Amino acid sequence: MQRARIIYSLFLFIFLAHARRGDSQTSTAIAQGAPPYNLRVSVDEVVVTFHAVDVHGLPINDLRVDELRLLDNGRPPRKIITLQSLQDYPIHAGILMDTSRSMEGHLSGDRAISIEYVQRLLRQQTDQAFIMDFGYITKLTQPWTGDPVALTASIHRVVAGKANPLGGTALFDAIFRACFNEFGKVDHASGGNFILLFSDGEDNASHTSLKDSVDICQHSNTAIYAFRAEPNLGASTGPGTLAELTTQTGGRVFYDDDPEAKIYENLRTIEADLRSQYRLVYNPADLRHDNSFHRIELHASERVDNILIRSGYYDKAR
Repeated sequence: MQRARIIYSLFLFIFLAHARRGDSQTSTAIAQGAPPYNLRVSVDEVVVTFHAVDVHGLPINDLRVDELRLLDNGRPPRKIITLQSLQDYPIHAGILMDTSRSMEGHLSGDRAISIEYVQRLLRQQTDQAFIMDFGYITKLTQPWTGDPVALTASIHRVVAGKANPLGGTALFDAIFRACFNEFGKVDHASGGNFILLFSDGEDNASHTSLKDSVDICQHSNTAIYAFRAEPNLGASTGPGTLAELTTQTGGRVFYDDDPEAKIYENLRTIEADLRSQYRLVYNPADLRHDNSFHRIELHASERVDNILIRSGYYDKAR
């Protein structure tokens, strides 16, 4: 366990150095017709994305800073640096499919949901996705591509037990690898990042923890959207695990056995969340670099019915 912690800390240090270097070189278009901008983030700046909707569930795209009330650990920020509206945003999707024994009965349905997403919603010209399957080990079956044919073929190749020669499920390791290895390669300012996770939430083989996996997803600004399979055991911790993974990263939980029409509606909800976002950059009032968790609360004017935002971030030591 100590060795795993050391390896994790080394990976995280390398990842953060890469992310800061990438942030300083990033240029992307923010709004329709807007010129590119350069986003430079210092160690004392926090970057969060969020999605806002009205009472009818429709995106609100014209929020102003004076309509927002931001709290970081219960305190207003020292300074809000920028609020940027990101419309018709490109999407980076990681499709993670649990092939362990407890998921065998769900795999064909999960394949169908994944294929529906890549064939009907992924935009070949602007979006990209990768495919991973996991059990005891994690395997990248399709690297980043915008080709729905290649993605569909890879999804068909995902079979139960293929990534599970030793038994067990390493869910947290799979999420950590996806956020560190794959989302660590992409420009975080050029698209909405999310993991489409198919799992019952059971983990009995990871070297990393739930906290580790959430932490690395928060650093790569990656939301987790889970299609939840009902666990076989009534006392399972799986549903709670999926709820925590999605809530802390700004995602949602759906059910993988919903009717087909409901499944497509769920996928469209993910699409709406990610294509219409805001990026908020601010200086916290109290940043001590002591590895403590900072809880983020964001409130808006009455015309906003709901805001989808990650729960917070870890104040990493320098």
